[in-house]
Amino acid sequence: MTRRHPPPPSPTSPPGPTSAAGSRSLRILLVRDPHDASPLNVETIRAGLVSAGFAEIEIVDADLRLPDVITASQPDLVIIASESAARDTIEHVCVSTQHAPRPIVLFTDNDDSQRIKAALSAGITAYIVDGLRAERVKTVLDVAYARFELDQQLRAELDATRLKLAERKVVERAKGLLMQARGISEDEAYKRLRSMAMERGLKLVEAAQRVIDVMT
Repeated sequence: MTRRHPPPPSPTSPPGPTSAAGSRSLRILLVRDPHDASPLNVETIRAGLVSAGFAEIEIVDADLRLPDVITASQPDLVIIASESAARDTIEHVCVSTQHAPRPIVLFTDNDDSQRIKAALSAGITAYIVDGLRAERVKTVLDVAYARFELDQQLRAELDATRLKLAERKVVERAKGLLMQARGISEDEAYKRLRSMAMERGLKLVEAAQRVIDVMT
């Protein structure tokens, strides 16, 4: 089972496995699941990556060393090979990358819908059940990278919206305090805040926060 994602980069992208990360080859960290009773053939996956043109591949277990390995190797993309899609392994990898997010692709034999939902909720970018074949590996990784970049863009836009809302609340509170203390209109309170910000080289929200700090 493969999640549907936005279409891969257009044919005008540079040839080879470099379109998702610019003009260089992707650095890939291939993570083995130490809990697998019948591990997926990681070497087969590595061979498929090499066949598709990926050269910078590091294989590591999902153990306590993983955060340090990620920090040291700074991979562009993480691939998990997990026969059972073990929850502990998935969460360990996702937590290990939370301070520096990057695409995470899971190759597994487990097509349980609840496991898929849990993995995607944990931060997995692409959940691939039908195995890694050399002829489609670049497309899978390019699509995963494209989806990751879209997700990051949406998160940034959401964060910006939340920040604007928080700043607006600060300005509104400062205006209310000025209106109450000075007996002035909302428009006049806003003008005073704006003048204060301009005179002192502050952002409007910074001027508003100073007013709140002084008057409360």
